[in-house]
Amino acid sequence: MSNALLGSLYPHHLQTLQTRTAEALQRSGHDHLLIPSGTLHYQAFDDRDYPYAVNPQFKAWLPLTQAPGSWLLITPGQRPKLLFLQPHDYWHVVPEMPNGYWVEHFDIEVIRNADEATRLLPGVFRCAILGEPQSALGSYVPNNPEPVLQYLEYHRAFKTPYEIEMMRQASRIGARAHRAAERAFRAGSSEFGIHLAYCQAAGQDANDLPYGNIVALNDHGAVLHYTHRDRLPPKPSRSFLIDAGASFGGYAADITRTYSAADDEFAAMIRAVDAAQLTLCDMVRAGTDYARIHLQAHLLLAGVLREFGVLKVTPEEAVASGVSSAFFPHGIGHGIGLQVHDVAGFAATDAGGTIAKPDGHPYLRLTRTLQPGMVVTIEPGIYFIDMLLDELKAKGLGDAVDWERVEAFKPCGGIRIEDDVVCTEGEPVNLTREAFAEG
Repeated sequence: MSNALLGSLYPHHLQTLQTRTAEALQRSGHDHLLIPSGTLHYQAFDDRDYPYAVNPQFKAWLPLTQAPGSWLLITPGQRPKLLFLQPHDYWHVVPEMPNGYWVEHFDIEVIRNADEATRLLPGVFRCAILGEPQSALGSYVPNNPEPVLQYLEYHRAFKTPYEIEMMRQASRIGARAHRAAERAFRAGSSEFGIHLAYCQAAGQDANDLPYGNIVALNDHGAVLHYTHRDRLPPKPSRSFLIDAGASFGGYAADITRTYSAADDEFAAMIRAVDAAQLTLCDMVRAGTDYARIHLQAHLLLAGVLREFGVLKVTPEEAVASGVSSAFFPHGIGHGIGLQVHDVAGFAATDAGGTIAKPDGHPYLRLTRTLQPGMVVTIEPGIYFIDMLLDELKAKGLGDAVDWERVEAFKPCGGIRIEDDVVCTEGEPVNLTREAFAEG
């Protein structure tokens, strides 16, 4: 992607943020929006810092993800100002002077230490300051006024064309790395080796990636957030589930794929889940209640389990009784953008309120009605998890399951397929499938 394209889209993005900010400040009675980029945190009783994570409110405005100690000042009707910390330091790499398509839209002041920012900031009384407590600078303490946060976070669900392009680029990086990971699996690598192959192909290490890679071989695929990464490959290596993303300019991709080592019955089940997943992706349409996609996922996945002989009851009976939740225990997905699990997933309005989750589905992360500009993940899964299957038996629902079929699939752990999908005025845009199709 050329900087020319991003440069052409960025002014509209900036104007959208300015318009949202003006409304948010009017609601809260503040004159200025101050956003610290965040600071380094040190481990207890040590001089080592934790990996730096930029304030999402900061990187919404500009693609700076490694600028600790900097500040943004937004005043309606004026150019935004960046106070960029570029310290004199020979112990560490000093952040380079900002450059690129976005800098012409900002007044940029370089400061050499954090305290210098105080002389360049307006009076604190009329400021809405969005950040973590550790970002406090003298009297400039983050106050995170609710009207501002509620408004900005609610509307952050609606991505600008610039943001969609940023996420498209993150998806391209992720797809490239996923292909490398599959090659490493086929070559017999360990979980740790596959993880390294992924990072190498993405050009991103653990601190750059938007979340910790889930690299699971065989029955480890039944651990939803498996991050242990064995150093030696299992023998035999039957299956591979990888949930791994990529970052671009502060935006995230979140992609999951599952593979079988052989063209066997588990491979056929993967193909069936993939087909169901594509059906669910097609439901990402304006006006659709996201919770309805989640409930439809239960019905489709129960159908897959019935097709492969795991369930003895109909899909409708499996969903109504809660049997399907033992095999699909998580939500169908979540919003994604500046954060992997983007904010305001349950917001009823931009002034507050909550849209409840459906009864019996506690892990759904998004309950809003989809509208153009929203980007969500669609990630159905089938897992063979002893703890949940034991609970099924304890509830007296064991007769709904063919336990011999469960034992046949259990060594492969589980299946999850996940794409990032844009809701539009018409057909959804699947950023993940786009990226894989580019080769």
